[in-house]
Amino acid sequence: MVKLLSNRSAEHRLGKSEAGPRNEPSRRSALRSRARERGALMAEMVVAMALLIFALMPLAYSFTKEQRYLRSCYQRAVAMEFVDGEMEVLLAGEWRAFKDGVQPYQPHGLALTNLPPGKFELTVAGPKLRLEWSPAVKDHGGAVVREAAVK
Repeated sequence: MVKLLSNRSAEHRLGKSEAGPRNEPSRRSALRSRARERGALMAEMVVAMALLIFALMPLAYSFTKEQRYLRSCYQRAVAMEFVDGEMEVLLAGEWRAFKDGVQPYQPHGLALTNLPPGKFELTVAGPKLRLEWSPAVKDHGGAVVREAAVK
C-alpha cells in the first residue's frame, strides 16, 4: 500500500493525472485547439496588417505629393515677389541702362537663395518691358512673367 501511494505522488509530480491513460486524449485535443487558435490569430493579424498597409500607402503618397505642390507654390510666390519688385525698379528708370532685345537679368536681393535654379530674362522692345523668371527644373513654380509699358 505504501508503494501505491508513492507511485501516485510521483505521477502527480510528473504532471500525469490520477485518471491515467483515460485523460490523455483530452489533453491532446486541448493542445490541438490551442494550436488552431494561434494559427487563426496569426492569419487574422496578417490580413489586418495587409489592410493597414493598403490603406496607408495611398495616404503617404498623397502627403508627399501635397508637399511637392506646396513647395512649388512657395517658390512661385517668391519668384512673383522678385519679378514684381524688379519690374518696379525697371519702371522707375533702370530700364534705360538696357538695350533693345532679350537679355539675361540679374536681380538683387537676399531672398534669391530661396528660389530654385532658374533664369531671369528681360525683354526691351521700344516702350514695352517684359521680365520673366523661368525655373530650370519642371514643377518648381512655373514661369512668372510681368509686362509693362514705359511712360
